[in-house]
Amino acid sequence: MSQNNGSLPIVSGIQQVGIGVKNAKEAWAWYRKYFKMDVPIFEDAATANLMTKYTSGKAQERYAILALNMQGGGGFEIWQYTNKIPAAADFQLSLGDLGIFAVKIRTKDIQKTYDFFVKEGLNVQSEPKESPCGRSHFYVSDPYGNMFEMIESTSWFKLNQDNTGGVAGVSIGVRDIDQALKLYQEILGYTAIKSDETGTFEDLHNLPGGREKFRRVLLNRLEGRVGAFSRLLCKTEIELFELKDKEPNKIFANRDWGDLGFIHVCFDITGMKSLEKKCAEYGFPFTVDSSNSFDMGKAAGHFSYCEDPDGTLIEFVETHKVPIMEKWGWYLNLKNRKAEKPLPNWMFSFMSLNRKK
Repeated sequence: MSQNNGSLPIVSGIQQVGIGVKNAKEAWAWYRKYFKMDVPIFEDAATANLMTKYTSGKAQERYAILALNMQGGGGFEIWQYTNKIPAAADFQLSLGDLGIFAVKIRTKDIQKTYDFFVKEGLNVQSEPKESPCGRSHFYVSDPYGNMFEMIESTSWFKLNQDNTGGVAGVSIGVRDIDQALKLYQEILGYTAIKSDETGTFEDLHNLPGGREKFRRVLLNRLEGRVGAFSRLLCKTEIELFELKDKEPNKIFANRDWGDLGFIHVCFDITGMKSLEKKCAEYGFPFTVDSSNSFDMGKAAGHFSYCEDPDGTLIEFVETHKVPIMEKWGWYLNLKNRKAEKPLPNWMFSFMSLNRKK
């Protein structure tokens, strides 16, 4: 799928990860400071009418912020209920539990980032250690208990003085990796296996559940990304964890989409109808579909959801409209563009002028 040759659907990469929080503006201030997620694409208050399948049958009021780091990588959709108190898991989340355990954030210099986080008094979970793929990484949690893995990356869009970039991937607990690969490889295109090992791993020992025995598979996408936002989103990866000697918990068991934690991983796509057909053929039918175009004020598009074999929510967004310079009323309509063609770099430079400190 990464070498598309003009056929649909196109999966360009991870657009954003949804994060359920109690106070979106407070959380965004923290993410701006430490992850430089400082360019807002939209801030929107509305009713999530289409998500009732995952909100106990009731349309919930919510406030959301989609923010990007313009050095490259996926963004955060920071999501807050406005008419109820979001629920936390009633157990200690552990590596290998079913769902998104950690979000990977790219950094230019792993030791520099580690030293800065320690100096700032952040909840750093481990010192930089080498993973099975030979790369240095460490883990840090935000003030709300969400886990982030800092990885040293060579994939960037446009460098500035900041040391951290956007989302570089996710770590997901699954019950059976071979079953999960049908979605993550065949549908999402993460076909390259960077590492596949079973055992205990010294680089995970400080994490909750990190001393258990796992099968651990790191998936990359091949080069040749296409699509309007492919350059900005950069290379991403998915790491799957399968517990070998213990029954995993489901991270969102007895909770709603939008409750506290990582609520979904969203992929930027083109060709929603083609993707719907392909997902159905592989046994991952859409469970939510906006059918045409949703409008979030500053941005608009077509979104849908499917589930991986263990119920982790995978969102797809086909963007129709995006703000370039909001204060000038400049919005880009993507509906009639050639699907494979990346947006020019100068256009993203204008978007970066919306940065909020």
